[in-house]
Amino acid sequence: MKHQDSIHTPAPETQGFAFAHTMLRVKNLDKSLEFYTGALGMSVVRLNDYDNGEFSLCFLTYLAPNEMVPEDEAEKRHWLATRQGVLELTHNWGTEKQSDFSYHTGNGETGGYGHIAISVPNFDAAIAWLDKNNIPFKKRPEDGRMRDIAFVYDPDGYWVEIIKQRND
Repeated sequence: MKHQDSIHTPAPETQGFAFAHTMLRVKNLDKSLEFYTGALGMSVVRLNDYDNGEFSLCFLTYLAPNEMVPEDEAEKRHWLATRQGVLELTHNWGTEKQSDFSYHTGNGETGGYGHIAISVPNFDAAIAWLDKNNIPFKKRPEDGRMRDIAFVYDPDGYWVEIIKQRND
């Protein structure tokens, strides 16, 4: 089945639309932060605890060297809403204490959700770094035909694709 007929020029009314962020539910926020900040080098740019709802929202992204996050909350919300490549982690309190609790990653038997992807400037160095940090792989570069990608698992079992940055 060809999908060419489904592809069309975006409507002028959508000019300026941008993909802002994606959200993952996590069982243990501390373990997730260790993975995303420690192993993948992301920065926490906003963390809010909501006592009444017993949950936390944490926003992460990659910052350029010397890039500053606005301190004013209103400015920070605007900055986040206009930035691309943001990961939102939602933690419902207490799930970290439930040994049999897990979220559906979307990659089980029925499929669905797939993964997020992180581009890296030096693919081989990134793979060595992930190995050094004992990050579990779903697919190593040497597995299969596609040698220029890898997939690792985050603490909740979500797949994270590692790809080389394009230098066009």
